[in-house]
Amino acid sequence: MSDQRNASEFPRRRFVALSGTLGAATLLTGAGVMAGTTAAANPGHGAPSPDPSCPATPPPGGTASPCPPAGLQPLCGRPTDNDPLWHDVQYCTQGITPPPPQTKPDCLKMTANYVVLHGKPENTHNYLLLPSCRITGIECPFVHADSAANYWHEAWENGRRGGSVPVQYPDIGLGINSQHARRYDQLHIHMAGIRASTQRRLQELESQGRMATQPSQWAAPGSQAPVSGPAGSGDRVYRILKLQDLQQNLFTLLYRNVVVPNSLNMADQTVIVVPKLTAAGVFAGSFYVLNSDTSLHDGTSTCDYLLVYG
Repeated sequence: MSDQRNASEFPRRRFVALSGTLGAATLLTGAGVMAGTTAAANPGHGAPSPDPSCPATPPPGGTASPCPPAGLQPLCGRPTDNDPLWHDVQYCTQGITPPPPQTKPDCLKMTANYVVLHGKPENTHNYLLLPSCRITGIECPFVHADSAANYWHEAWENGRRGGSVPVQYPDIGLGINSQHARRYDQLHIHMAGIRASTQRRLQELESQGRMATQPSQWAAPGSQAPVSGPAGSGDRVYRILKLQDLQQNLFTLLYRNVVVPNSLNMADQTVIVVPKLTAAGVFAGSFYVLNSDTSLHDGTSTCDYLLVYG
């Protein structure tokens, strides 16, 4: 499913004012953070929980998953919002049937923190991972809070070879679009194919030392390089970081090392994760993390140039 935004944009000035006023470090890690729950085991028959923005029962043997506090609803969405992907999440977690003409989704995996669904077009290399909480997208300050779930790690663990919902494609990519480049307003990470040419290009750039190896270097000019999209679409410039694992929240790394130091807007960012492969096509144990926005010369706000959905 490629995203093309058709909903109203949230004004940048209001985003900056609200996020600054709320203070992510205080608000997002305080006692006001609500707790989430296990997804319904039988999605057609689940009963709504008292607060539909966040499920209510902790996972067996685990800790309740956090959701954005009510004070962030102007930025992160309300439980009553009419968004198709949010309706899908509510069906999978609470058994709430989507309003017509929307059909019931296939709930491929459900946990306390997220659900996995088919992307569009439906095939074996196009899936979506979505929070069980109401979170509109990358612009929600909660996604880079210390208490937020690590959705990128979960997307990889599901989409990798041998994962719960494996992406059946020679090269795998994970991606998220900016607020203005997406079509739907429930945070979703694309789990899809990626072109072999992208893998080759990133390994070439690594051999040339043209990427960051520490998050603090991510925004440096020497870590920016062009990567080609589909034939005829030209190159787009990305900030490239190599990581050994996805244990750290990529939204947090992006916010602290790229967005804040350069006075950028989190809502404008796109992120793509490409697992490094060996010559035999086996995971090599590290990841290329690409970021871009339109503040870069030849930058982009969408992951759709690199991911393969169809």
